[in-house]
Amino acid sequence: MIAQKSIVKITGLSHRYTVNWAIRDINFEIPETGVLGLLGSNGAGKSTTMNILCGVLNQTAGDVLIDGINMRREPEKAKRLIGFLPQSAPLYLEFTIDEYLTYCAHLRQMDEKQIPRAVTEVKDKCGIAQYGNRLLRNLSGGYRQRVGIAQAIIHKPRLVVLDEATNGLDPNQIIEVRKLIREIAEERAIIFSSHILSEIQATCRDVIMIEEGRMVFADTMEAFNNFAAQESIIIKMEAPPSLQELGRIPGITKVELLGTNTYRMRFDGSPDISERVVRMSVEKGWRPVEVSREKSSLDEVFAQLSNKRKKSN
Repeated sequence: MIAQKSIVKITGLSHRYTVNWAIRDINFEIPETGVLGLLGSNGAGKSTTMNILCGVLNQTAGDVLIDGINMRREPEKAKRLIGFLPQSAPLYLEFTIDEYLTYCAHLRQMDEKQIPRAVTEVKDKCGIAQYGNRLLRNLSGGYRQRVGIAQAIIHKPRLVVLDEATNGLDPNQIIEVRKLIREIAEERAIIFSSHILSEIQATCRDVIMIEEGRMVFADTMEAFNNFAAQESIIIKMEAPPSLQELGRIPGITKVELLGTNTYRMRFDGSPDISERVVRMSVEKGWRPVEVSREKSSLDEVFAQLSNKRKKSN
């Protein structure tokens, strides 16, 4: 990950609810600025990790330090540095935006004299300045999410935790919220949790992946994209050769028959593999009719990373 002073340091974090461990030996740090993605399938341990990070849940073992403050030993002091937007934004729909943000500022025990200015600043930051007198129930999903983000940053926390922040939004709203998150991350650290791979890829600079309660990846988004790059192509030919002959194409590592004259060809990462396969298919008279690159699914990525971790242990 990018070398920066860390605002969060998590070491040896483990928790179990009964006899089963929800997470085991989670270790990572979060830089002072930027968006860190927390990626995992449903039930992987993301929510447990975030609840411990935010002081909602006491861990079975390990430590969470927020700017050097131990969350378990000094929870009130540590929580002052955190803003949190859960998956379902905690909105009071009978409030106006101004009323709700003022209420949230009081919950954060902000100085009474600073609250009006803080409300104005956070509305400007989140693009809702002109809607201060509008009832929350009359806002679209995208604007409700903006209000949810506003309440999470009104007290200017060092760390903002966002859980599935783009869930349920339409494509335009998703783009707007992504942009807002990146702008906020220029001033503070954000941890963005999602089970949707494309959201993490579009929003985050760094990424941590948890599967079955274990960390299976921690690096930059660029490193992740290199790992999870498209690794196979799907090709359909009218006069295909044998699997063995297809497997002898330079760069091809494995060939699978998917259906009549349709094959999945895994390759070694060569950037020009599609052109190479098409060119050879034409030269050999295999008569290719369809060729497409195939993305690794999230399940495949988790399986690969989990297997890699098991082999290294």
